Amino acid sequence: MREEIVISGFGGQGVMFMGKFIAHIAMKEGYCLTYMPSYGAEVRGGTANCTVIISSEEIASPLSSVPSTVLVMNKPSLDKFSPRVKEKGLLILNSSLIDKNPARDNVEIIKLPANKLAEDSGNIRSANMVMLGAYLGAKKLISVEKACSLIKDVLPERWHGLLEINRKALISGADFVRK
Repeated sequence: MREEIVISGFGGQGVMFMGKFIAHIAMKEGYCLTYMPSYGAEVRGGTANCTVIISSEEIASPLSSVPSTVLVMNKPSLDKFSPRVKEKGLLILNSSLIDKNPARDNVEIIKLPANKLAEDSGNIRSANMVMLGAYLGAKKLISVEKACSLIKDVLPERWHGLLEINRKALISGADFVRK
């Protein structure tokens, strides 16, 4: 098993947290993994992306030129990373902020209203957790329930008041994909 994931959006959208969280969950499940963040010059408000590789075997390089899955939070990320998704791979896009169709017909595309679902879960800033929940629900590599149980380990203590909202957001994203 080998899963190469690229997550991208503006700084401040929780892109790096998603990558760290996926890596943490995969590590707890006993997988080998790499996590490589990449920040734009401005960080908050600039571009940000990270690559996470999860594998049942050792990983030689943390880079991925043709990821199996790409999660994009905004239009610039869609433009940059959707062409890289491998054939028959998965592209999850935040349709709350992306109103155009990707120029791909050989990948599975999930258009997820992440901001709307996050707002319904209690906080629009949990759109990243909605996206992550959709990924977990679509791939079924790691259960959403496992993610919900581990979020406290990764979320900084100052944000523990938002644990329940983030759990709801994870489940909301997974439920959207399951329907």
